[in-house]
Amino acid sequence: MANTRIEKDSMGELEVPSEALYGAQTQRAVNNFPMSGLTMPKQFIRALIYVKQATAKANESLSLLPTPMANAIVKAGDDVLNNERYDQFPVDVFQTGSGTSSNMNANEVLATLATTDLGETVHPNDHINMGQSSNDVIPTTIHVSAALSLHEQLMPALTHLEKTIHDKANSVAHHIKTGRTHLMDAMPVSMAQELRAWAHQIKLARQGVEHHQKDILALAQGGTAVGTGINAHPDFARVFAQSLSQMTKLQFRTSEDLFTSIATQDSAVALSGQLKTTAVALMKIANDLRWMNSGPLAGLGEIELQPLQPGSSIMPGKVNPVIPEATAMVAAQVIGNDATISVAGQSGNFQLNVMLPVIGYNLLQSIEILANAATQLADKAIHTFNVNENNLKDALARNPILVTALNPIIGYSKAAEIAKKAYKEGKPIVDVALEETDLPRDELERLLNPEKLTEGGIQS
Repeated sequence: MANTRIEKDSMGELEVPSEALYGAQTQRAVNNFPMSGLTMPKQFIRALIYVKQATAKANESLSLLPTPMANAIVKAGDDVLNNERYDQFPVDVFQTGSGTSSNMNANEVLATLATTDLGETVHPNDHINMGQSSNDVIPTTIHVSAALSLHEQLMPALTHLEKTIHDKANSVAHHIKTGRTHLMDAMPVSMAQELRAWAHQIKLARQGVEHHQKDILALAQGGTAVGTGINAHPDFARVFAQSLSQMTKLQFRTSEDLFTSIATQDSAVALSGQLKTTAVALMKIANDLRWMNSGPLAGLGEIELQPLQPGSSIMPGKVNPVIPEATAMVAAQVIGNDATISVAGQSGNFQLNVMLPVIGYNLLQSIEILANAATQLADKAIHTFNVNENNLKDALARNPILVTALNPIIGYSKAAEIAKKAYKEGKPIVDVALEETDLPRDELERLLNPEKLTEGGIQS
């Protein structure tokens, strides 16, 4: 290996790149796990640094770490984050299941920077990792990174999407369209009713995420190796949670049972399940938009989505519903991530889950891409689409299912005969009903008024 230096750990000496801030344990992980080229997300590394800074502050507060050294560790963490030294965290996602390699990677980087700043040795295990184990650090980091990502990314995005849909519903409330069940013509609905159903779907998804967000604020830190808290001060967990809460402005707390929080990832699994539900909601809305936009001549053509890019390399003039398509793919990815997290969540063998890195990676990816998709769907699809009023009216006028409103007056069987005749002859339902019943036209027009039918109830 060219341009290297020799580093030493408990297993011996190892060559490490000269410019690397990390040491031997990180390099062993790089050598051992050339699995995917995927590294832990920036959100995870940021949270891991926060955890290390909060532990340094806690240990200082408990008179276990000298103030100058604690300050140097905190300063080193700021250096990593402010200068975005994420290239110093090269360990593959598919590593040791406890995430020990990622924990030691952070310990080594911070030790190097803190030693340089302090002018005396800051040890990655004795000082940076004081009162900690990878077994409580990594579960804690998963929760912290997820909580921050939910707070900063997904919750604002879902709130924005919900509001955007409501605003659009209000602006298109006067449009009446053919409802569809089984993709077949059904009774009419207003576009406002259709869109408000989307908004409510997103509201329920958002509320579900909020519920699980509370559970993710409970942390494993303080349990150390197996949950007993060996080598940690009795007050460490409490002081750590206070310190981290002050740093992040989120109300983190110590888990009610540290054994559970180290041995399992049930909170992450539950949150992932809600992210999957959110993904399903986004896919439903995306697919509705695709159908409504289909055509423009041979499809439904109810709306026209904002044209964003050419849709074909061979067919000039073609424009595709790219944002709903991208959203649907995001939803598919999140559903797949949930399957991975569910399997990984079952790997809590005795006192430790041993698929922590892949849980963290997939959970954070799901949060990030859902947030991005929700924002794009709001801004570049829902907010900007135009309604094709003529197509809506034409489809309504030819919809024999409107005859449903006559059921209480002429009975289901007679209404079915009228609907079949209207289908067969391609006539407006009001004309066929005029031929087949004794009801006057003005009465039929009143009973079959699509706008009135969106109000429900028996027409009288």
